[in-house]
Amino acid sequence: MRLFHYHLVTHRIRDVEARYIAKLGFDLVARHGRIGEDAVSFEAGVPWNELDRMGFKLRLSELERGAVNVVVQPGQWELPRVDHLGFVLDDTDFAATLARAERHDLRIQEHGGRRTFVSTNAGYRLELHPPRDWIDELIAAEDVLRLAELQLRTDDPAGKAGALADLLDLGAADATIEIGDTVVRFVGEGPQGRPELHAELFV
Repeated sequence: MRLFHYHLVTHRIRDVEARYIAKLGFDLVARHGRIGEDAVSFEAGVPWNELDRMGFKLRLSELERGAVNVVVQPGQWELPRVDHLGFVLDDTDFAATLARAERHDLRIQEHGGRRTFVSTNAGYRLELHPPRDWIDELIAAEDVLRLAELQLRTDDPAGKAGALADLLDLGAADATIEIGDTVVRFVGEGPQGRPELHAELFV
């Protein structure tokens, strides 16, 4: 089980995107959105001023470095909040996690057989993937950037951590969960609802 992806929501999307690219060395995979009624995507190399001239309306920006994939979506918050965390699981853990979600009457949404979203009822969702060749290759590669720790601010660290730990059948101590090589830590003095991105540690 590995955490390889997280999805952020903020109204400062260009600033957040620029931070990942300029300061953290991420690559822009693509910007997805619309021009008029047409869904369009632009890979790296097309600057924002050109997109603005075309009337491009961003739906999300996808960034990647090593074994870490980050998506940024326009939203109402200045500081980025987490919509969902993305995990890859083996077949056994994938089936068991969905079974636990069903027992707890959590909402499960399947998207074309490619990915499955599960609500935690704690303000954020999980995006679950069974084994995928492209994800396996990404996380198995040697000497690539990995997410060592993700810190999220919230009004209820214990409750947010407990929801994640219960669904993944993992232990939580001091609002902290170890998931493979990654630690997810919920810290206090944050907002209700979706947790706020507080800190990241990459190795």
